[in-house]
Amino acid sequence: MKHTYHIHGMTCNGCRTHVEETLSKVKGVSKATVNLEKAEAKIEMDQHIPIETFQEALKNDGGRYSIHKQGEHHHHLEDKKENQPKAKGTGTFYCPMHCEGDKTYDKPDDCPVCGMDLVEEQNLSKQAKAEQWTCPMDPEVVKDEAGSCPICGMDLVPMQPDVSAEEKTYKKLLKKFWIATAFTLPIFLMAMSEMLNNNPLYDIMEQKYWNWIQFTLSIPVVFYATWMFFERAYRSIKTWNLNMFTLIGIGASVAWLFSVFGMLFPDVFPALFKTESGAVHVYFEAATVILTLVLLGQLLEARAHSKTNSAVKELLKLTPNKAIKIIDDEEIEVSIDKIELNDILKVKPGDKIPVDGVITEGETTIDESMITGEPIPVNKSQDDKVSSGTINGNQSFLMKAEKVGSDTLLSQIIHMVNDASRSRAPIQNLADKVSGYFVPVVVLISIITFMVWAIWGPEPVYVYAFVNAIAVLIIACPCALGLATPMSVMVGVGKGAQNGVLIKNAEALEKMDKVNTLIVDKTGTITEGKPTVETVGAFSDTLNKNELLQYIVSLNANSEHPLAEATVKYGKEHNAERIKSKNFSAVTGKGVEAIINDKKVALGNPKMMEYAKADITSTMKDEAKSYQKQGKTVSYLSLDETVVGYVVIGDIIKETSAKAIKVLQDKGIDVIMLTGDNHDTAQAVASELNLADFKASMLPEDKLKEVEKLQENGKVVAMAGDGINDAPALAKSDVGIAMGTGTDVAIESAMITLVKGDLHGIVKAKNLSHSVMKNIKQNLFFALIYNTLGLPIAAGVLFPFFGILLSPMIAALAMSFSSVSVIANALRLRKIKI
Repeated sequence: MKHTYHIHGMTCNGCRTHVEETLSKVKGVSKATVNLEKAEAKIEMDQHIPIETFQEALKNDGGRYSIHKQGEHHHHLEDKKENQPKAKGTGTFYCPMHCEGDKTYDKPDDCPVCGMDLVEEQNLSKQAKAEQWTCPMDPEVVKDEAGSCPICGMDLVPMQPDVSAEEKTYKKLLKKFWIATAFTLPIFLMAMSEMLNNNPLYDIMEQKYWNWIQFTLSIPVVFYATWMFFERAYRSIKTWNLNMFTLIGIGASVAWLFSVFGMLFPDVFPALFKTESGAVHVYFEAATVILTLVLLGQLLEARAHSKTNSAVKELLKLTPNKAIKIIDDEEIEVSIDKIELNDILKVKPGDKIPVDGVITEGETTIDESMITGEPIPVNKSQDDKVSSGTINGNQSFLMKAEKVGSDTLLSQIIHMVNDASRSRAPIQNLADKVSGYFVPVVVLISIITFMVWAIWGPEPVYVYAFVNAIAVLIIACPCALGLATPMSVMVGVGKGAQNGVLIKNAEALEKMDKVNTLIVDKTGTITEGKPTVETVGAFSDTLNKNELLQYIVSLNANSEHPLAEATVKYGKEHNAERIKSKNFSAVTGKGVEAIINDKKVALGNPKMMEYAKADITSTMKDEAKSYQKQGKTVSYLSLDETVVGYVVIGDIIKETSAKAIKVLQDKGIDVIMLTGDNHDTAQAVASELNLADFKASMLPEDKLKEVEKLQENGKVVAMAGDGINDAPALAKSDVGIAMGTGTDVAIESAMITLVKGDLHGIVKAKNLSHSVMKNIKQNLFFALIYNTLGLPIAAGVLFPFFGILLSPMIAALAMSFSSVSVIANALRLRKIKI
């Protein structure tokens, strides 16, 4: 029997292989073939196996992938293994090459696909821990504050923080490297002495005995310091996830085993393999030097990896581990994890703000540069919001905690950066395709190299053939190719976060570089989004302005729209009494309505009046137009299907909007403004910003259709907005850009979030995406050109013309530094100016 199923959760060839193996192991399955592009599995079985059996097998394997009947496309996995790491805390590890997409692991180990050391994710859980104290004599005593030991009476001392997993990996590799070097150096010197005439070592004893000493010294190198490479090579061949360690394992083991065999059974070998003394030429120095140099490469990579996520580490340092809590008018110092919602906290001059909240008393200036990237301190007073990690200026203030723990802006930024750093850019598919064929092709080239040298090479032919075949295996570096994209993405995403540009995934970076059309909303995107009521006007003598304001405030008190908040605030300032309303309803893109004093009351734009069946006369339109031509927004008020008045609301254009639009236009991007406001207001704003293209009176579905229309015309569209009405268009656009000052719905729908919430952030995002994509292409070029040139040189293509051969040891050195050079190039992104 043969069935075809849909597989969800695969992102790369590593995933495909993993799913294929898991399904093949199910009892009764004769063959399982998984297609990554189609996201499907064809399973052959002796008799019918229920789909639940396959679902259980994938669930037990970690719950990362799921299997469904064809046509059932589950976009969210309902069944996830409870203990599967969610990448939210320290103790979460991932592969730096993203072999299985954004899959994470709960302990340090080797990647099951490529064999590289897993990297620890940086997060707040460790950073936020309060300082603890312990007794030097009785370490089991741990206290949250200084004091004396209850057992021996000694003063408690601060506990040393745990060493990070990456530091442990680095120290472990460093120890092994020094051991490998200590044993490899004498082997290398012995081997090199053979090039001397009248070798003085042979005066002490014969070469065959020196071979035994080399063999003895090589044992700690092979079986301790670098044994992990052979374990990884064996695992890679067993699972057929061929990688760098496959080639190293084959090359080094062939050289070492050949030497041992030649030393034990010299008579088996022809004279071509022997030296003048009759001993077989051994390659212990080649094997140990190769392994030691590869270990050096791993050591340098481990150190370089720690710098790629330096942006997250810098963000983590922003969070203090203590805060001052006001309890019964007393100031009490508490651990940050003891802060709860609505707690009142005191922030002193120069202190870091512990959590997100609102100022309840006092005023100050706050340095928000670490989150927004803008160096100028911001003035804050009562009712203004403040964010965790930002630094207070020169005055104390009280604040109420509104978001704590993982809900704070800083925590969300770190979480988003971590997720984005592990995501895969579409350009990485090229590297994956090449890597899939890379190792088998290199092994084949190595075999061909041996045969060519054995047939046509100079004497001793087998020695030349053997050395060059090993050099081919050793110089090839699939890791440089695999690291090219993720390293640039990780550093780029971190750089963006430090400048207030939050990237949801790597795909957003790649698409942003191709964007040629930008759609922007008006309110909250181009304008400040802090509207103020300028006047209330009546269209009849039956109601005065105070009565109109009373209806407007009573109606808008139920709405969260920025315009509604502005009217409610205006009403409070003018002592407008609020009347109880019922049956409140918000009509998206139009306005609001409710029943007040048994009257059907509606407030909004002309489309809302049309919805409420209230006619706007030409006189009313003319009166409103005089305000709209100044860029003001006019909302009409109707009672029982009669328009009775209006409210005029102004919203200042952000200082950065005009400059940012000009820069984007100079980069060849078409900027289009779509707004739900009327034509005259939109015209006034567009004229001030030199925007030739705009559309007014746009409902959410109109914005969505406009995005679709542009995409059908071949445009790559970015959409910037901040409201619920922008969410559909944000989701549909190629790159959705949300203002961090906007709603959670808009931010969730977007691929890029601008913390500060102005158009200058889009310029930063565009510059960042261009720099990251350029860096990725450089890395891919370096990796491809390195292997393209390195393989034929190692095979000996230069020998007939220049007499040049590449030693396997030089090949090992070049291979080790190829991955390091890719990481070093990616690290240059830390210095770019966006």
